[in-house]
Amino acid sequence: MAKKEHISETPATALLRKHHVAFSEHPYEYEEHGGTAVSSQALGVDEHHVVKTLVMQDEAAKPLIVLMHGDCKVSTKNLARNIGCKSVEPCKPEVAQRHSGYMVGGTSPFGTKKAMPVYVEESILALETIYINGGRRGYLVGIRPQVLLDVLGAKPVHCALAD
Repeated sequence: MAKKEHISETPATALLRKHHVAFSEHPYEYEEHGGTAVSSQALGVDEHHVVKTLVMQDEAAKPLIVLMHGDCKVSTKNLARNIGCKSVEPCKPEVAQRHSGYMVGGTSPFGTKKAMPVYVEESILALETIYINGGRRGYLVGIRPQVLLDVLGAKPVHCALAD
């Protein structure tokens, strides 16, 4: 795969290459607090196919990653019930950054600093291609959802709420 000049390797892309995962690269103009609405528009893809990586924690402050459709929210109640916890809440940005090693807005589930359990909204697995953060703000990679199971050992959950 020919590398484009302006995209440098991230821990996420290094991990994908190590596992021989085929992926497409999609740089876009990052916008503070723009979220998946901005990236999906920039890429010309349905926001439902853009997957956000959310670093959360359980009641014991153990970190975990939740992968969710860009156009949905996480029901923390349903997630906690799905994974057998009392409660789940989003980590504060600085805590999320410490766990993942990535800046908020550029968090990828691949190549995180700390190994964390990964949960994926089950309906994501039915999509043909998903666009997920490649480890930097303004940079998504296109992959098959099966990669989430094969490389991350992600566990399917039902916790989506329409945004």
